[in-house]
Order: sequence, then C-alpha cells, then structure tokens
Amino acid sequence: MDSYSATIINAVDKVKTAVVKIEIFSNVNGKEQATGTGSGFLFSSDGYLFTNSHVIHSAKKITVKMHDGTTHPAELIGEDQDTDLAILKINGAEFTPVKFGDADQLQIGQLVIAIGNPLGFQHTVTAGVVSALGRTLEGQGGRLMDSMIQTDAALNPGNSGGPLVNGDGEVVGVNTAVIRGAQGICFAISINTAKDIANQLIRFGKVKRAYLGVVMQQIDLVPKLRAIHEVSNKQALFVSEVAAGSPADKAGILSGDIIYSFNSQPVETSDNLFKMLTEDKIGQFQYIGILRSNYKTEFRITPVQKN
Repeated sequence: MDSYSATIINAVDKVKTAVVKIEIFSNVNGKEQATGTGSGFLFSSDGYLFTNSHVIHSAKKITVKMHDGTTHPAELIGEDQDTDLAILKINGAEFTPVKFGDADQLQIGQLVIAIGNPLGFQHTVTAGVVSALGRTLEGQGGRLMDSMIQTDAALNPGNSGGPLVNGDGEVVGVNTAVIRGAQGICFAISINTAKDIANQLIRFGKVKRAYLGVVMQQIDLVPKLRAIHEVSNKQALFVSEVAAGSPADKAGILSGDIIYSFNSQPVETSDNLFKMLTEDKIGQFQYIGILRSNYKTEFRITPVQKN
C-alpha cells in the first residue's frame, strides 16, 4: 500500500469510533419529526461532544447515533453562534474520545482529513490540504468567525460539526462551512479556539468575549521585514477589512495593516489573539502593535462586548 493511503487509513482508524451522527427533531404541524442531520465527535470519556451551533439550533430533541449503530438522547450544554460551536452531552458507558492536536502547528499544504455524515451517508471520509490559516469568515447572520482553517477536503451538508484530522489522527478543527457557489473551498474552526469555547460553555453555558472588529488572515513575515522593524514574530495577522464604527475603526486601524502584538505580547496566529481577548478586556484600554507601510506603531484600542 502507498504511504499516502496508509497515513489516511491509520488516522481515520484512531478517531472513527468517536465520530457520531447528530439527528435533529422539531415540531412540524404539531408533530415531532426528524428535520435534519449533522456530525459531531466525542472529546471526553464521559460523553461531551462537539458539533455546530447551526446544526442543533432550535431543535426540540437531539439524538446521537454512534459508530456501532446505538443511539443516545443528547442534552444541549450550550452553544455559541459567533463561533458556530455547540456542546452536547450523552450518558452511557465510558467512551473513547478523540485526541486533540495543536492548530498553531498547522502549515499550508499539510494533509488534513474530514470525517462526517454528508447527505446522511454515515462516516464518510474525504482528504485534502490546508489551503490557508487564520481566516476570518462571515457566518450565519453576518457574524464574523475568527481562527478559521481553510481546506479543500470536500464537505457537504451533514459534514457540519465533524472533525478535521491531521495525519497523526489528531483533531485540529471542527468542520463548519462551505462557501456557496465556490468550488472546493471549505472551512473548519481551529480546535485551539474550540477548546476555549468548550470550557466556557461547560462552565457557564455561554461565552463572553472582547470584540475588535477586524477581518484577518494569518501571514508569514519575511526575514527582511522582521529585521527592519525588529520584531520577533515569524507570523502575524494581515487586516483585510475593518468594520465601520468598530473599536478597531475608532482606534485608527486600517485595511492593509499587520497586527503583530497585543499589550506587548507577540501575536502570530488568530488563536493567540483570541485567547487574549478575554472578558476582562471589555471596556478597558488595550494596546495593539501595528506594522504599516514602512513603519511600526502602536494604537490604543478599547474592545467592546461581542453581542
């Protein structure tokens, strides 16, 4: 067997029993009916699992179908529409969860594998590469979703909420969206961000975060640029758009700027910045380091509550 096929087979074997089919039931004309399906995966031995918010939002009842065909009723622990994540809980015997990878270690061109239930076909596997990192994507209702991994691993309706896996069988993302009208452009939420969201949803049932109002893309900083500006970063965040009236707009940040630090701490990935935008930053002056044209500068910015 060729090494490429062997890598995919081995990676899938490590996670396949943790991948589940989500079945949604809603009231239709006064009757409870199955109205949709999606994917999810177990990340703890006591039955906690990830899926997408849009998969389970407004569902009257949720069930989880396991790899072996058994079905469990699921409890919604919490959801965060801004990141399109939801946490469910099922009860039963001890489960075998997935192993998390580190999304910050991903590289463009790296092999990734998507597992899910597209169009109702359970445990479908597709493979591709990481196409871009640190994307900001406009999700449902116009919400901006940060820390997105772009991939060409084929996704279809029903894949939502399933795992994006690296060649070692470690989950590096939660599959979430396909851009309508595009060919082979798919997205996943960074697992590093997803873990932070899960912690808050399990503890509090909701998520509070500080908001800046920028659309970003993770980029490499060439050695010459790093030397000229005397920055240690190998990567940074390119600002492709600034929301009108947002904290970033009021601070004077412009499209084309490069974010390299936050409160004097290096920012190399959107996950780095996300972790720094904690609830205590809301309404308080912060300092954001910017590379603009041929000079380095710092802006004072006041994050607001993300609605």
